[in-house]
Amino acid sequence: MKFFKNLLIFTGVVSIGIGLLSFYTGTALLHPLIWYILGFMVFVTALAFYVSRLGVGYDPDNFQLYYFGSMGFRMILSIAVIFVYIYMYSENELQFVFNFFALYFLFTGFEIYSLITNFAPQLKKQS
Repeated sequence: MKFFKNLLIFTGVVSIGIGLLSFYTGTALLHPLIWYILGFMVFVTALAFYVSRLGVGYDPDNFQLYYFGSMGFRMILSIAVIFVYIYMYSENELQFVFNFFALYFLFTGFEIYSLITNFAPQLKKQS
């Protein structure tokens, strides 16, 4: 539950940043679908954490397998979203990709930090 609370706080901070950037620059830096991208990132981050946590619960010795599996799924899903957008819409593609990967890297960093702080003590106890 601590992860989801921290995810909510992190999403709030990122939302405030997006809101301020949108207020001051309009659509010069941010794609009009930035809020949908943010929602997608929150969903995928929560799903990846859930899968990793489930994997550690079942088999703590194979934490890396579950973590990298969830990261691979996240990457494939993200690339699929980008390809669908580029195929369906032909406007502001570069802006969409830059915004998408900026949020992707922010949420990946948050997930890595959260996994290290949450699972490192549990993995040390089992050794």
